[in-house]
Amino acid sequence: MKPAMTARATLHFQGALLFFVMVLATGTPGLAEEGDLVLSFAPAQTTIQFTLGDILHTVRGAFHLESGTVHFNPTTGVINGEILVDATSGNSGNSSRDGRMHKEILESARYREITFMPDRVEGRVEPRGNSTVQVHGMFGIHGAEHQITIPVQVEMAADRWTATSHFSIPYVQWGMRNPSTFILRVSQTVDIDIHASGPIPAGKQ
Repeated sequence: MKPAMTARATLHFQGALLFFVMVLATGTPGLAEEGDLVLSFAPAQTTIQFTLGDILHTVRGAFHLESGTVHFNPTTGVINGEILVDATSGNSGNSSRDGRMHKEILESARYREITFMPDRVEGRVEPRGNSTVQVHGMFGIHGAEHQITIPVQVEMAADRWTATSHFSIPYVQWGMRNPSTFILRVSQTVDIDIHASGPIPAGKQ
């Protein structure tokens, strides 16, 4: 039940989503329009984790990134694309709890995808060193889309970038079932942590 809530969140990292969108691609970026980077996300280099707390203990788990391609212009801040997370992949290590999460909260058999579509970046990603930006976009989960702004920390090196993001998803407010019972009380928000890195081809900075 706890993972369920988290499941919603993750998702649309990743991602972290938010930074995913702008620099989180782990594939080989290339130029689209002049000045644009085309970022292709690699599941093997992206982690999407969720944390859900209750009175007695904390539930932790993860989701699997399915795919993602984002066009980002570091100069103008213009960004667009889509990050796709497999909702059915949510796993906290407890089959009974995960089964309830997928069946009663995420309803992942019906809503199999969690998405994040970025539309703007607030702040500047420096060509070298660390930067903190805010990525705004639409987070799709459980059959509905919600506006969200995600903070992303980015580190740019000569040939590689690294991005991390921590944010919360108000899954109950977004219309998903609250798994709390008379005895067990769980948080109405789920925390999402995303980490990703990838190469920067020569001549792209």
